[in-house]
Amino acid sequence: MALDVLIVDDSAAIRKILQRVLVQANVGIGKIIEANDGREGLERMTAENVGLVFSDINMPNMDGLEFLQLIRANPNWKNVPVVMVTTEGSQDKVFQALQMGASGYVKKPFTPEQIREKLGTIGCAA
Repeated sequence: MALDVLIVDDSAAIRKILQRVLVQANVGIGKIIEANDGREGLERMTAENVGLVFSDINMPNMDGLEFLQLIRANPNWKNVPVVMVTTEGSQDKVFQALQMGASGYVKKPFTPEQIREKLGTIGCAA
């Protein structure tokens, strides 16, 4: 079954790249929904039936850690896989995200193979 995916990143370019990579990874993705930050991400989570989330860590308004914390606190979303997207410099935040319940992470720049592998390790590959 195809999963609807939410991509939360303040960079429109990164959202488009990740969208393209998800299609190239051929992992059974349904609708792709985008959000600019954690606040907008929560709005999308409420309005859509999201089955998988990719979230940047560093964003304005509401960062990825706060967004993750609110997802994990909501009984309706606590089991939705959340993959954090990060740059090299935020390893401490990645560790914190994993402790908070993130399903995994990928580093920018990423390839279709890395996305496919990550989705396989968290049980979301087609």
